[in-house]
This record gives sequence, C-alpha cells and structure tokens, in this order.
Amino acid sequence: MTVPLSELLELARVVSLPLSTRFRGIDTREALLLQGPAGWTEFSPFIEYDDAEAVAWLRAALDFGWREPFLPPSAPTRIRVNATLPAVDADAVEGVLARFPGCRTVKVKVAQAGQELSDDVARVSRARDYLGPDGRIRIDANGAWNLDEAEHAIHALAEFDLEYVEQPCATIDELAQIRKRVKYMGIPIAADESVRKVEDPIAVAKAKAADILILKAQPLGGIERALEIIEQAGLPVVISSALDTSIGISMGAYLAASVPAGQTYDAGLATAALLSADITANPLLPTDGAIDVRRVDVSSRLLDEHAAPKDRTEWWIARLKRVHALL
Repeated sequence: MTVPLSELLELARVVSLPLSTRFRGIDTREALLLQGPAGWTEFSPFIEYDDAEAVAWLRAALDFGWREPFLPPSAPTRIRVNATLPAVDADAVEGVLARFPGCRTVKVKVAQAGQELSDDVARVSRARDYLGPDGRIRIDANGAWNLDEAEHAIHALAEFDLEYVEQPCATIDELAQIRKRVKYMGIPIAADESVRKVEDPIAVAKAKAADILILKAQPLGGIERALEIIEQAGLPVVISSALDTSIGISMGAYLAASVPAGQTYDAGLATAALLSADITANPLLPTDGAIDVRRVDVSSRLLDEHAAPKDRTEWWIARLKRVHALL
C-alpha cells in the first residue's frame, strides 16, 4: 500500500517517550505517529537502522493505519504476554518485574556488553526466585555470543529451566550448529534477528536452525506479511514488539490474535510497561498477564506533552521522506 508523501507529512507527529529502565542502550524511545483512516499507526525503526531496512517498517505503518486488519471469527480478545527483564543488576529484578502484573513468563536479556556471564546467572536466578518453579523463563542474547560462548552460557543457565534461548548467535549457520550442540538438553533455540534482518525470513526455517521464530509486525512489513511467513515456515512463533508505543503494541496484538491457535507462545507484547509515559490515557499494559486486542485512543495532550524536540522531529521527517522514496 502506498500513500502520498504529502498526506503523511501533514499527519506526522514525532514523540519522545522516557523509559522506566534503560533498555537497548537508550533512555527514551522516539516514534513517528500517523493517524490514518483506519486508526493511529506507528513508524519507529530503531535509530541505527538504515533506510533500506526501515522500508518494511513504513509498509507496516501504512497497512495498519490505512486498512483495518481482519481477525478470524475465533480470534481471542486478549493475548497472554511475557514480562521483559532488561540487563539490570540482580537487585533490581523484583522492581522491574512488578511492572508486569500476572505475567508468568519472563524474557531475560543476557550477554549485555560490559557484563559477565555471572551477571546473567545472577539475574536469571533472581527471576526464577520471583516466578517460582511454575513460571517460564526465556533468555535473549541478541546474537552476542560465539558458538563456544553460547554453549557455555546455556549450560550455566540450564539449571533455571529455560523455556528457550533466543538468538544465542548472530548467523543462521551458527544457530544451526548451537541447536545441534544443545539438542540433547531439550532446550529449544529461537530466532529473531535471523528472521527480521535477513533478505529471506524463511531461511532460518529452511536451514533447520531454530525451533521457534520470533516475529514482529513492524520490521516484517505488517500483519499480512508476518502471517505469510508463519504459514511458510511451519514453526511455532512468538509475536513480539520492538519497544513500540501502545500503537505499535496494538499492531502486534492484532497479529498475535490472527495466528492459528496452538502455534504461539506467550507474546512479547508487554513492553509498554518499560515506558514511563505513553501517548494514550489507556495504554496497552498487562493485567492478569495479558493485554487486550484493540486500537488505542491517542491523547492530544500527551502528544503535545511528549513531542520530540525540533531537531529530532526534523530528523524523523527527513527519514520519512527518504524511506517513502524507496517504497
């Protein structure tokens, strides 16, 4: 779907939202928001992504804002979600997880630059204590380990009963190898960057390099494209977010509700809880471990209150122009 650039420029609002906990090396999340005929939508590729990679994010934004997503008749109205635990000190774990009421699954960030494996062990151990034996823990290394580091770390963390390990290594070949190395342990390997940051998002499934796919609506080009990938890959999936505002979370919730029953794990769609502010008075925050499948009503007051500084707004508008030219 294409929309004239002039129309987008008239609608664009850029916001800067503070985070409650430093995450992905940032303290604020910037996003360009658009009010389309079907509702509010979001264009928020991370700052470091180049224009070519940002094209899929803009396609997703236009699709969600200019076309109402179709939901199957049996689609749920609420989606079970996981808590997200950034690479904080062990003493901060309980405070972060308290922001995710009712969540019985926690995704723990590991392999943070400047930290040691002992920091990961301490963080995961504290999360296990918080959840108790019935909770589920998944870890995410964002591709930071090499093969030997990944194998060593998985052994060190296995005692905490891991649900799966997300993107332990960077390449598809490495994922395939680490999957073989730890298969006897019964710990599944999940792929995130190896799906959304490669030319062929099905390549990881073709290579039998992962047991689970992590899918995000914005980076994959929207809900319909993500559903096509799910059908082609034939693997169970986790629908996740990219530290979106509640608008982007809404897009993810519609995607999660569209996935066939039994093919999904708890979704990574509770990350609005990591924001100290949002653009709606009724954000998509978890209650009883789940979020609603719905559009959000955007507050004009909050849009004004959290408007990005002039130089950052100009940066995003220039980015929108460049990326739109690549559609």
